[in-house]
Amino acid sequence: MMDDLKPFLILLVFGNIENLILAAQGVAASVNPLGLAILSLFAASCWLMIGTFGTKIAIKYAKYINFIGGLAIFILGIQAMMESLPGILKFFH
Repeated sequence: MMDDLKPFLILLVFGNIENLILAAQGVAASVNPLGLAILSLFAASCWLMIGTFGTKIAIKYAKYINFIGGLAIFILGIQAMMESLPGILKFFH
C-alpha cells in the first residue's frame, strides 16, 4: 500500500499543513468551532475515501495531480498570508 502512495507523499504532507492553516483561519474568523470540526472531519473522511479507492486509477496521472495539487496549496498559502497581512501590520503599529 505504501508503494501506491509514494508518488503522492509530498502532496499529502503539504495538503495536511494547508488544512491546518485553513482551520486556523476559521478559528481566527470566529467560526463556530463545533461546526468547523464537523466539516473538517467530513472533508478529511471524504479525502480518505477518495484516496483509498482512487489511488489505483490516479496513479497513471500522479505527476499531473501533484502539480495541480501543489499549485492549489501554494495559491491557498499565498491567499492566507495576504489575508493575514493587515492583522500583522496592525499588531506592529
